[in-house]
Amino acid sequence: MIPATLEQLEQVRKECRTMVRKRATASAGTTLVPLPGTDVLADVGMLMQLLPAINNKFGLSQKQLDGMDPETKSMIYGFVMSIGSKVIGRMVTKELVVQVLKRVGVRVATKSVAKFVPFAGQGLAAALSFTAMRYVGNKHVDDCYEVVKRMIEQRELIPGEPAPSALEEANSDDVKVEAKSISSNDTDEPAKESKDQ
Repeated sequence: MIPATLEQLEQVRKECRTMVRKRATASAGTTLVPLPGTDVLADVGMLMQLLPAINNKFGLSQKQLDGMDPETKSMIYGFVMSIGSKVIGRMVTKELVVQVLKRVGVRVATKSVAKFVPFAGQGLAAALSFTAMRYVGNKHVDDCYEVVKRMIEQRELIPGEPAPSALEEANSDDVKVEAKSISSNDTDEPAKESKDQ
């Protein structure tokens, strides 16, 4: 479910950044395996889990978007296209993850070569791996955050459509108004009689 308020949205962003940091640390650890390409394969596997998990937290997975009304879905895809994300609202495949990694390809290639330089090389490779994974993850978190933020702002601008943050207040106000109208009905009868006289 898409966060309804900016406060909820901020909380989701914090949770997702924590997930990214954990995966980036794990990615740095894979550089210690001395076989060529194992770290890149591990990164692809981690991103195939991480990116859909981020989409899901923000309410922007393909399955979640398919369940929305056409107008909302169209609005979200418009925001996604405007920020240029290739991952939001899509099935995350190995090919898609490889495309994302190509964007940070220089870091990945340097990481693979650096780990074969004795001592300092593995440390450099681990640092590059952590940085690359964190960059890809946090970029996706920021993209999702921006799409949902625009969605929340758009809802607040639509006349007649209550802002998500106002929905809870409106529901409690309805109860108060209903209670008032019930109690005022008892006193309306004498008021009408006095106007007739």
